[in-house]
Amino acid sequence: MATDFQNPAAPRTLPAIDWHPPGEGCLAAMESTEGQINLKYGTIASGRGAGIEVVQIDTGPMQVTLLPTRGMAIWQVICDGIPFKWNSPVDGPVHPSLVPVHDPGGIGWLEGFDELLVRCGLVSNGAPEFEESGRLRYPLHGRIANTPAERVWSEEVEGRCVVAGETHEKRLFFNNLTLTTRVSVAPGGREIEIEDTVSNHGSQPAETQMLYHINVGAPVLEEGAKLLLAYEELSPRNDHAASDIPTWDRYPGPKSGYQEQVHLFRVKSDAAGSTAMMLQSPGGQQGFGLSYDTSTLPYFIVWKNTAAHEDGYVTGLEPATNFPNPRSFEGERGRVATIPAGGSITHRVNLHPLVGQQNVDSFAEKVHALQGNDKPTVHQQPNPDWAS
Repeated sequence: MATDFQNPAAPRTLPAIDWHPPGEGCLAAMESTEGQINLKYGTIASGRGAGIEVVQIDTGPMQVTLLPTRGMAIWQVICDGIPFKWNSPVDGPVHPSLVPVHDPGGIGWLEGFDELLVRCGLVSNGAPEFEESGRLRYPLHGRIANTPAERVWSEEVEGRCVVAGETHEKRLFFNNLTLTTRVSVAPGGREIEIEDTVSNHGSQPAETQMLYHINVGAPVLEEGAKLLLAYEELSPRNDHAASDIPTWDRYPGPKSGYQEQVHLFRVKSDAAGSTAMMLQSPGGQQGFGLSYDTSTLPYFIVWKNTAAHEDGYVTGLEPATNFPNPRSFEGERGRVATIPAGGSITHRVNLHPLVGQQNVDSFAEKVHALQGNDKPTVHQQPNPDWAS
């Protein structure tokens, strides 16, 4: 499969898929008084993605492509005919068995990085970390994105269709964690609700990190796009990102050789602990909204990578339990969550693909209402407590 970089706004196309008969694999169409949701289940037939399970959910106006084999990632969403995705030069999906997560350099994860939404965790979620001997201790963004779900099923809950899966991250003498993912949509719906529960099955407390790497490219991202975000505090990741502080919320067009920039945030939330932000296209006709529960995801990261389309023109919107520094750096600053023995922690994230001026404006009002008249703290230089 080859991505059409000459037409970056076009929907992406999966390689050939062997579709299973309807209902096979415990996934079937759902009908309710509100309408119908169609589900398709299959596996990629050949190439680097051979064997990857694919679940396609069709609510009518919205089509969602899930990849259970890649940690229950969301590969692409199409809403009212508009694709929400990015065009990765990886040009996947890539089967986890072909991704060298534990490559000695620590960044093998990038060889499979291809989805709209990919999870980073469960033990670590940030930059690679090495022991004094030079041996890799924690790989870039952890292991969960390249761990296949072992059980996938669908069910109807209060008129909504839920596709669920269990993914395990276990090692003798270390951790025994299970990620239970529930992706929920409504018939005729244009919103995706994600509920992820990380459970500790060990007899001792376990530490965990989670980051949602949500990646948006064309057609929403183009020159003049802007990010609407209600926040309390902002710091650039490094000196290079500091040069972008005056324009952190605006995006240039594609540029060959662009060096990525990262900004770190503490976001604002409402009385229920929910926050919202949106990437808005230049004309305001399209947007990608994000809302989530900040009680377990108190930090937010913006990754700007406006490189040439062929090199990955994309921005990352990243709710997280911590900042994506080496794990020991975050642990020393209390930004590693602990799950008691037999306990769990649940993250809730909602995706809002927005088409049409009215829908975009309505979501923008929610973000503006969260910010209100409060003036945020903006660090012109990197905060040494936030970035290693």
